[in-house]
Amino acid sequence: MESTATGSPGSLVCVGLGMLLGAHLGPRARNAIAQADVVFVAVSDPIVELWVQQLHPDVRSLQPCYAEGKSRHQTYREMVEAMLAEVRVGRRVCGAFYGHPGVFAKAPHDAIAQARAEGFAAHMEPGVSAEDCLYADLGIDPGRVGCQHYEASQLLFYRRVLDPSAYLVLWQVGIAGDRTYRRFATSVAHRQLLVDRLLETYPADHPVTVYEAATLPIAAPRMDTVALRDLATTPLHMHSTLVVPPCVALQRDEAMLARIAALEAAGVAKEAAVEPA
Repeated sequence: MESTATGSPGSLVCVGLGMLLGAHLGPRARNAIAQADVVFVAVSDPIVELWVQQLHPDVRSLQPCYAEGKSRHQTYREMVEAMLAEVRVGRRVCGAFYGHPGVFAKAPHDAIAQARAEGFAAHMEPGVSAEDCLYADLGIDPGRVGCQHYEASQLLFYRRVLDPSAYLVLWQVGIAGDRTYRRFATSVAHRQLLVDRLLETYPADHPVTVYEAATLPIAAPRMDTVALRDLATTPLHMHSTLVVPPCVALQRDEAMLARIAALEAAGVAKEAAVEPA
């Protein structure tokens, strides 16, 4: 483990900037940025990047790691190496990422794991994610009927059992079906495969919502509701999220409810038996 001239070992913290410019940055994340020797930022919006540059004199963009036709796996490896190179020479490094740094963000997880494997202190500070904004903007309480989350391509690549009585949230629907990790969008034909998969569980006229969280105070979130059958031709982006509401009611498990009732009755009887006369 190398150190700076002051003898301080290198360290890494990955923080979340939240979704809405300036409004979602928590005090711990802000302090991590301020106290770092160097800040790496990974956001797709240049306005957000400029804003981060006002918080620290040494802010370096990780966006150049992305390129058309380049594998995202290679991009993430380059991001990790850029941050770890500074940690290894004894600097306090902060990686600032859109939303929550641990939600659909591979590089922060990999960088923290690698830093710890090399003996450096490393941790993550949570942030407001697109999921948090989704619940607020669409008025969804995930605890009411339940909520299942999948990456859209994962739903196509693997056999998953969907529960039509709960909400279904599919992430990155704009690149559904991409096996190359090089595309920033897939074709209508790819998206139709996703529609076909959902039609196994939901009716064709079932309303689904394409959601994109607002990132600027002057912008509104995208909340476009279409029939499931029309999803393939609906404009989608890499950061688009699909929300599929339940299409059937919750089904009571009468057998389990009876067992619970019997358990509770036995407990009441036992308590009554030990009460003093």
